[in-house]
Formats: sequence, C-alpha cells, structure tokens
Amino acid sequence: MEKPHQGFWGLWNISFGFFGIQIGFALQNANVSRIFQSLGTSVDDLAFLWIAAPLTGLLVQPVIGHYSDRTWGRLGRRRPYFLAGAMLATIGLLAMPNAPVLWVAAALLWMLDGSLNISMEPFRAFVGDMLGSRQRTAGYAFQTGFIGAGAVVGSLAPIILTDVFRVANVAPAGGIPPSVQYGFYIGALALFFAVLWTVLTTEEYSPAQMAAFEDADAVEHSHGGSAISTTGARLAPLWIAMGAIVIAAVAQFGLDKPMYLLGGGLVAFGVALLISAALVRSGNGDNVLSQIVGDLTTMPTTMKQLALVQFFSWSALFIMWIYTTPIVTQHVFGTTDTASAAYNQGANWVGVLFAVYNGVATIWAFVLPSLAAKIGRRDTHIIGLVCGAAGFASFLLVRDQYVLIGSMVLIGIAWASILTMPYAILSGALPQDKLGVYMGLFNIFIVLPQLIVSSVMGEVVRTFFPGQAIWAMLIAAAVMLMAAAAMLRVPKRA
Repeated sequence: MEKPHQGFWGLWNISFGFFGIQIGFALQNANVSRIFQSLGTSVDDLAFLWIAAPLTGLLVQPVIGHYSDRTWGRLGRRRPYFLAGAMLATIGLLAMPNAPVLWVAAALLWMLDGSLNISMEPFRAFVGDMLGSRQRTAGYAFQTGFIGAGAVVGSLAPIILTDVFRVANVAPAGGIPPSVQYGFYIGALALFFAVLWTVLTTEEYSPAQMAAFEDADAVEHSHGGSAISTTGARLAPLWIAMGAIVIAAVAQFGLDKPMYLLGGGLVAFGVALLISAALVRSGNGDNVLSQIVGDLTTMPTTMKQLALVQFFSWSALFIMWIYTTPIVTQHVFGTTDTASAAYNQGANWVGVLFAVYNGVATIWAFVLPSLAAKIGRRDTHIIGLVCGAAGFASFLLVRDQYVLIGSMVLIGIAWASILTMPYAILSGALPQDKLGVYMGLFNIFIVLPQLIVSSVMGEVVRTFFPGQAIWAMLIAAAVMLMAAAAMLRVPKRA
C-alpha cells in the first residue's frame, strides 16, 4: 500500500514548522559570533566557543531519533518532540541576547542549539513518514524552501529593525545592540508559532499504517544492533588509539586546547563500542546505547556513501558561518573594532549576505525536483556542490560588499542542494521503523566535521594566517570540491 499523495497544502503543513526552526538557526548563525565578540572574545577564539553547536547535535539527534521511532501517543510519533524542542528554543532565544558575560552566552548557545536540534531532527524523518518515494524529492525541496525563507527572516531581522524601525545598532563596549536583542525576541515568537502550526495541522500515520506502507517501499535493511558484539569490539581499540594519539599530540606540540575535545570524543566512542558489545553479549542489548551504536556500525551502503559527502559539505559551511563576520568586517568594511559603527554596519551586511544565500536556496529548491528528474539526483547534487566551491573561493578576490551578493548566489545553490538531495536519496534507502534514528545518525556526519572545524580552525588560522581569516574561505572551497568528488561514489540511479 502506497502513502496518499499530498497536495500543496499537505506539503506546506508538513514542513511549515521548519520555517520557525530556521529563523532560530539563522539568528544564531549570523549573530552568535557578533555576540561573543561584543562580550570580549577575540576572532581566534570564536571556533572554540562555537563547539557547543556540533557537540549538542552529536549527542541529541541520534537519541531523539531513536526515541521518536518508538514513541506513539496523543500527538503521534514526531510531533511531541517538535513541540518540546520549540518551547525550550523559545526560552533560549529570549535569553541569548541578554547574556551579561561571555560564559553565560556560551552556556545559552548550548541550550539553544540543543533545543533547536530536538525540534529539527524529527522533521527530517517526518517527511519520510508522511510521503511516498515519488514525492520525497518534492517534500524535502518544500522543507528546504521553508528553511531558506526562515533564514532570510532571521538573517535580515537586525538590519530591518535598524534601517526601517530605527532601532539602535550599537551598544556600549561589552553590550549587545538592541537591534540584535529585538531580532531574537521576534524570532522566538515566530519559531514557537510556526512549529505549533505543524503540530496542529498534521495527523501522523499509525504504527499499523506505517508497517503496511513499508511493504511498498524498497529499502536497504541493516543488520541492527546485534552486529555490535563483533564489529564494535574489533573497532573499539582503533578509535581509542586514535583519540589517545590526538590527545598526546596536543600535549606534545602545544596545539590548540579544543583539540583535547576531539581526542576525548574518539576515546569516548571507542569505550561506547566496548560497552555496547559487552551488553549485547550478556543478553542486554535492548538499550538505547547498544541500539544506536549497532545501527551506526551496520548502516546501509547508501548512507555510508552519503556520509562522506555530508562530512566535507558541512565542514565548508561551518567555516563560512564562523568566519564570514570577521572576514567581511575586516576586508570589506575595514575594521576590527567591534564597538565601531563600521563593524556593526559590516556585521549587519553579513546578515544581508546570509539572507541572499538562503533566499536563493528557497527559489532553487523548487527547481531541484525537475532538474533531478532530468539528470538524476546524484548529478544534481554535484552541480550544486561545485557552485558552492566557486562561491567560497570568490571571497578571496572580492572587496565590494555588493559583488559579494554574487558569491552568495552560488553558495545558495549549494545550500539548497545540501538540504534536499542527500535526504531525498537517503530516505528511500532506510527502513521506516528506523527512519528517525538513521536520520539522527546521519546528522553525525554533519556535526562531526563541525566539531573538527571548531577544534582545529582556530589553530590553523592563528598559525598559518594570523590576522587574515579570509584564507579560511580557500579551505572551505577546497573541502566543498572534495564533497563533489565524493558524490561520484553514489550510484547514478540513486
């Protein structure tokens, strides 16, 4: 039995909550570096403070995916998590621009990003739950459209408040400008009510219906958690050894302290493999740790191929999110003084640039289904990634704020494809009863590169490009091209 065809308003209601979630992410991405710098952080330390985002996503998304697969109640399967995350994220958005000191802002970033991830993760699985294979490219394109639209609103909020409503855009040293504060307040309300719209206007399929629908879909099944007793035990020493090497290298060569977190994470994963294997061998394998680790080590082939693509793609994106503000304010607006009017004008322009690439993504998302139908999903994604690489590389040549709009158009094409095509390909290769956990595990290959970038980019920029963070964009361009090359491993028919 195939899932019912969804019309325009069905697709709208399924994904409208993502509009609000992305407003939250856009406010965070465009303004958190500004908030940290306003509270006294140097540009070299920005990557370390941003480490909260990937760590929370790494921990939260697989767990939420696992439990949402097993949840069924009055609000259904995914919607309870939409609503809970939205409520927590609303509180985080209201509090973030009022942080009195740096450590409070860093703690609030942990809370905000974790809450946004609680809401976001089930939305990815929700599209797969609600749509048949023939509508999934359109479904994820619709979701990408809302992501882009929400990001435009979130990115432009401070500059609109400044230019249209004359809200002050500067604050005394150590303070957050009112334009940023009010932008976060508006974003908090938009997020909550957008998610509430999806919760109230959609009705999820029952477990029995989902089981019947799965029979109509061709999926790659994994072996599940049982394989962890052998596979995990063999691989655990390797992960622990790699983590120990990283930790020893940091101590020996005086590398950036955040790299301790990378080494510790590798060790922790190895230990998790050992614990999971022991639990399975003892007959206690039905626990969240063993199930998640088992699913990770036995994931379908298509997911493994796309994982490498995601790793490179999101490495490039995270570099952009961290360094665009200091790059534009220094090289286009000519200042590094965070209390100056020029700096805040440049920071607002970054919001405009982010709105451009998200606006382009909103439009390009609706081109993707027809393009994918003609040349295939794989080649459609390769084109998008190459466009993104060109956009990043152009930052090294451009010194005019308006010409940078062209750079962001190229990045917007890549962004639309990154948010659409991997999920459209992946959702058709996963079993319905594990769609949530696999979408959460897929997020590991989004947040792992962010964790690595947060750990090492500060050291890279400080060592090789002191005072010239613009060269980080060349690294982003190269990494995006690597993503395009990795995409060639995915079968053309995918």
